[in-house]
Amino acid sequence: MKKRCVVFVTIVVIALELLIGCTNQSIKKTVEKPAVTEKPKIQNENIFYVKPAELNVRENPSKKSSVLDKLKKFNKVVVLEEYKEKNENEEVISIWYKVKFTNEQNEEKTGWISSDYVVKTREEILDENLKGIDLSPLKKTSEYTNNKRINVRGIYVTINSAIGKRLEKLIELSKNSEINTFVIDVKDDYGKMLFKTNAAQKYAPNANEGALSKEDMKNLIKKLKENNIYLIARIVTFKDPTYTEYYPERAIIDKRTGKTFVSKDKLKWASPHDRNLWEYDASVAKEAAQIGFNEIQFDYVRFPASNGGKLDKILDYRNSNNDVSKAQTIQSFLKYARKILSEENVYISADIFGLVSSVTDDMGLGQYWEAISNVVDYICPMMYPSHYGYTVYGLDVPDAHPYETVFQSAKDSIKRNKNIDTPATIRPWIQDFTATWIRGHIKYGENEVKAQIKALKDNGINEYILWNAGNKYSFE
Repeated sequence: MKKRCVVFVTIVVIALELLIGCTNQSIKKTVEKPAVTEKPKIQNENIFYVKPAELNVRENPSKKSSVLDKLKKFNKVVVLEEYKEKNENEEVISIWYKVKFTNEQNEEKTGWISSDYVVKTREEILDENLKGIDLSPLKKTSEYTNNKRINVRGIYVTINSAIGKRLEKLIELSKNSEINTFVIDVKDDYGKMLFKTNAAQKYAPNANEGALSKEDMKNLIKKLKENNIYLIARIVTFKDPTYTEYYPERAIIDKRTGKTFVSKDKLKWASPHDRNLWEYDASVAKEAAQIGFNEIQFDYVRFPASNGGKLDKILDYRNSNNDVSKAQTIQSFLKYARKILSEENVYISADIFGLVSSVTDDMGLGQYWEAISNVVDYICPMMYPSHYGYTVYGLDVPDAHPYETVFQSAKDSIKRNKNIDTPATIRPWIQDFTATWIRGHIKYGENEVKAQIKALKDNGINEYILWNAGNKYSFE
């Protein structure tokens, strides 16, 4: 009997030691974990999406009932109740859903809709030019322990400003205003590097000409971080004159000339389908992350503006990978870049046209709001009032109405984010320049900038980045 007790006690002790060891190991793993990962929400079985361009929401389950509101294509609804409408023979003639939805005023409402006009997934109602995009929930890192998120209030900084005398004035600006972030060109519109990268040496060596050494770059980053400046690396993605000189056979071709396509700014475009370029851009991003940038921002992450599809007829985009749509190509690149950067503890952002939030397609750019917002940490619509056409949002000259233009664009952005389970944080670019080329334009200064910031805040958006190509800002 004593032997059995001893054996039993021994087994219990061993079991406890194993349990404690596993617990300690688990605790150790938890402590070492570098980031908090946001689990994607499980898709609700009662979530549906509106199929037609417009759908009436009625007070009661009947076509004769009064209309309470209207829903638009792709709007998300939650089904609360089902009602089967029957005829005098007790035959079901239609099925109605009582739904919960968010209206144009961002108010939560309920009402009845016909079940015939909703589907289970948004993919079912995507137009041909949006085929292949992924709207399923994506795991995202809510915050890195050694790279805290902040409410960005930023300015754009060119390579010349970053390495020249202008930098001191911009640092001084950050000390005397609410500016806390610099978005610095790491790979600029000409394909040139801020600092010498191994990626450029491999794919386009001329891109490194005149660039800082990595040692000098580290010193620059140290200086900026000592001044409490959050650093975003701007990488111009698919407009790259330097890269196309090395790979003309991969670039977008103008069928009329047989040569590389040149946009209105006289710069050459590479092809967004080019996986070699994907590797190059993602490798540059990785080196920027490793040298100390807090965030990577992809700009010109799109196809050339197609002028209502007219350019599509004369351009060969070199789609050798049989991508099914422009939108799929752009989203796939961002997913690829995210994978490459997944171990670097940096956030990822993407710049898009401001009007993308207010239209139902990708504007021929491959920039579909939900597809991009779903895979990046920050989505940065360029809400420059000067970039909206006459009468957009009912405004005669949007440039002359900074508050109203940004307010409506921000409002639409928020609504679009509600269509997906894992949206990005909205952080718009706003205008700090005077658009003299616009008929009816106004002069922009501190008041106009503040009006745009107020428009964002009135929509609950507390982040922004100022754009001025010459880096001369109204807050100075």
